[in-house]
Amino acid sequence: MTWGRDTDEHEARDQLAAFLEAGGTLVDTADVYVDGTAERILGSLVGHLAPRHELIIATKAASRPGTDRRFDASRGYLLGALDGSLRRLGTDYVDLWQFHAWDPATPLDETLSAADEAVRSGKARYVGVSNYSGWQTAWACSWQRAYPDRTPLVANQMEYSLLQRGVEREVLPALEAGGAGMLAWSPLGRGVLTGKYRTGTPSDSRAASEHFTDFVEPFMDERSRGIVEAVVTAASGLGVSPLEVALAWVRDRPGVTAAIVGARTAAQLLGSLASETLELPVEITAALDEVSAPPTGYPERSWRRRG
Repeated sequence: MTWGRDTDEHEARDQLAAFLEAGGTLVDTADVYVDGTAERILGSLVGHLAPRHELIIATKAASRPGTDRRFDASRGYLLGALDGSLRRLGTDYVDLWQFHAWDPATPLDETLSAADEAVRSGKARYVGVSNYSGWQTAWACSWQRAYPDRTPLVANQMEYSLLQRGVEREVLPALEAGGAGMLAWSPLGRGVLTGKYRTGTPSDSRAASEHFTDFVEPFMDERSRGIVEAVVTAASGLGVSPLEVALAWVRDRPGVTAAIVGARTAAQLLGSLASETLELPVEITAALDEVSAPPTGYPERSWRRRG
């Protein structure tokens, strides 16, 4: 997401090289990240650092920031956006094409017909959604599975971390029922779970960036501080970084296929990759579950008649 703005082309190359060296395969982007520059940079690196077939490239369409129509998931707009992504990425297909957000102005069957066309044409191998609520996820998955000639949705990319567990109420159950997985974006709580904001705002952090200040601010409250302290305590006891603890927790959640990290530098990325060798003790996982538990009640916990 930061490639072409906070991360230049040279740093992006170093990141991708380090990621591939560690055995990484999935690279996620979107057509609107830095007005398409992120896709262009990724496209310039594919083939030089690894053969195309060794990468799983995921991108998104439907976002139209700065316009009167914030999201456009009409068939015509989506298919045109996919062609634009393919040009910038320098490839004739993407492995996973995702609809960035729900568009209330477009009938769902029209949106999903674009998914079917993309797969039939060979321009996308698989399709998914992003930022869909529980009922939206269930509806979309059910619609596609109701007809044998339609393309099943394989994933919903949602924000998920110890600071944001709302997806557990409805989205994760909907994905399980629909036979799809979750890609967790911002698994570090927009960077807050690294612990770097405990004593202030570092000048090189996202919270200090004009592009991301408003993005980080919601997790700078008292509840978040308590969760961060629990993560820091767990990390200290295990002799690892808070970042590793936070990522390992998300990685091991039921229904999560992969956690997507948005490192700005290769050094940050290497810190994230270190979490792959960490197995959290059940006692620590239980403690983190408890301190970060989201509020639930009716109807998530169901309704039982008395008597």
